[in-house]
Amino acid sequence: MFSIIQAAGWPIWPLIICSIVALAVVVERLSSLRAARVIPPRLLDEVLSVTRANLPSPDVVNKLADNSILGRVLAGGVRAVIADPRITEDALRGTLESAGRAAVHRMERYLNTLGTIASAAPYLGLLGTVIGMIEIFGSQSPTTGSNPAMLAHGISVALYNTAFGLIVAIPALMFYRYFRGLVDQYTLDMEQAANRLVPHLLRFSMARASS
Repeated sequence: MFSIIQAAGWPIWPLIICSIVALAVVVERLSSLRAARVIPPRLLDEVLSVTRANLPSPDVVNKLADNSILGRVLAGGVRAVIADPRITEDALRGTLESAGRAAVHRMERYLNTLGTIASAAPYLGLLGTVIGMIEIFGSQSPTTGSNPAMLAHGISVALYNTAFGLIVAIPALMFYRYFRGLVDQYTLDMEQAANRLVPHLLRFSMARASS
């Protein structure tokens, strides 16, 4: 590996840095976007069960918010009803939408970085190719002829950087698309969960209004 890096020359170092950053982002997102940490399968049903008769205590709501990203969204709705027992449907939906936007922003963390690397890596490889070609032409002299060592080095710089740029870009792009699809699916699931929670919580508001 070290010999390949030497043969590729200095243009490969930005690609190595990009590969390290991309790997770190992929590992972090694979951990953070697990279903158990975003949308636990039975969480909504448990919230509906706990709030069937009465609103939960603040400690229970805090535990719900710490449970997962969906838990934080649902906890925002429950807190809104606790804070304003006569809350309207529009206000409650607005609170859940605000919490949902914060949740989406949290799920999309670092994805722009990964997408940028996927887009920039081929160009960095192309930059190395251009530098290698410059060295190839620079090794040609009309008086002394070609320099085989410089010619070989220029070819190495050109080919290795192109290949390494693609090696970095292709997996980064695949994971970026995968994470984007995952976030979109989670966003849809959260919207459906919020739509189920709203009429359930509004029962308490209607009960206060009628009393």
